Amino acid sequence: MPAYIARPSTVFPAHKVTTGEIADDIRAHHPGHPRLGAILRIVNNTGVNTRYFTRPLDAPTVSGTAGIDARAAAAFGDAVDMAVQAARTTLTRHHLTPDDVDAVITTHSTGWAVPNLDIHLIDRLGLRPGVRRIALTTLACAGGTQALIRAVDMVTARPGIRVLVVAAEVISAVYNHQDDAVEHMIYKALFGDSAAATLVTSTPLGPGLTVDSPADTYEHVLPHSLTRYNGRADATGFHFDSTKEALTAADDVLPHLLDWLGRRVVDFGVIHPGSARIITDTATALGLDAHDTRHSTSTLAEEGNLGGVSVLRILERTHTAPPPAGAAGVTVAYGPGFATAAIRATWQD
Repeated sequence: MPAYIARPSTVFPAHKVTTGEIADDIRAHHPGHPRLGAILRIVNNTGVNTRYFTRPLDAPTVSGTAGIDARAAAAFGDAVDMAVQAARTTLTRHHLTPDDVDAVITTHSTGWAVPNLDIHLIDRLGLRPGVRRIALTTLACAGGTQALIRAVDMVTARPGIRVLVVAAEVISAVYNHQDDAVEHMIYKALFGDSAAATLVTSTPLGPGLTVDSPADTYEHVLPHSLTRYNGRADATGFHFDSTKEALTAADDVLPHLLDWLGRRVVDFGVIHPGSARIITDTATALGLDAHDTRHSTSTLAEEGNLGGVSVLRILERTHTAPPPAGAAGVTVAYGPGFATAAIRATWQD
C-alpha cells in the first residue's frame, strides 16, 4: 500500500540575519585572526544571503558568552515553540484536528531535554494520550528524511493511520566564538533556525509525494566516517566540527545511492542544501540541472541550511511550482555519521 506525504508547513523565527551582518560579527570578534581575509571571502560565497535566528545575533546565547545551561534551555524551548506552531498550521491546512493524529514522529538535534520533543508536542497540541510516537535525535541534517522514512514504515504497517511528522532545529545554538577554525566560521554563516511539519497517510490529503512501499526508502552509513561531521558540548556551549574529508563525503556515497536507484531517470530532486556544492554534486549525479533543483538552491540562499527541517521546506516550496503529475523524484539528505537517507517517490496531482 502506498504512503502519501502531504504539503508541509514551515515556520521561521523573527530575527532575519544577513550574511553581511555575520561577516561583521566575525570581524569584530576575531580581528587578529591570521586567516580573517580568507574567512570573510568564504563566508560571502557560501550561497547563503539570509537566514533566521530565534534570538538576535548579539544575544548571549548566540554570539555572546552564555554557557551550556542557558544555550541548551534557549535552543530547546525555542524549538518546541516553533514545532507547535508548525504542527498546528499543518493540521489546519489539511482540515484535521489533534484527535485525528494517530502517531507523531519528531526530529531535532539542538538543545537537550528529557522528556523529548514528542512528549512536549503531545502536551502542547492536546494529542490523544494513546498516540504512537517515535522521537529521533542527533540525526541533524538527515533527520527530516529519516522521519519521513519511519512514517512510511508506520503507515505501511498500519493502513489508515495519520502520522504527524515534525522537525525543529535551532542551529544558531552552535554559533560560538570559542570556535575559530575556518570550518567553524563557515558554519556561522551556513545555518538557520526553523521548524516544519507534514502528514504521512495511506489516503492522499491533496497534491504531494506518493511512496509506493518501504522498498522505495534508503538508509546508508558510510564506513569509518564518524569524525567527518560531529557535535560536542562543553561548558561554553554546543559545537559542530568537521574534517577535510567532509567536503567529499556526499561524493563518496553517491555511487551507492545510484546503485539503489537502479540508474533510473529522475525528473526532480528534493536535495538537502548542506552546501552549494552538495546540491550541485548530487544533482549532477542524478542527471538533474539547476532548474530541477531550484527549490534547494533558493532555500539555501534565503534561509540557509535548516538541518533536519530542510527537506520539508524544499518540499513545501515544490508545491508552489510543482512538477507534472507522475514525475519521478527523489528526496536526499546527508547527516553526521556520515549518514544518507533517501526516498524515491512520484508526484501526485
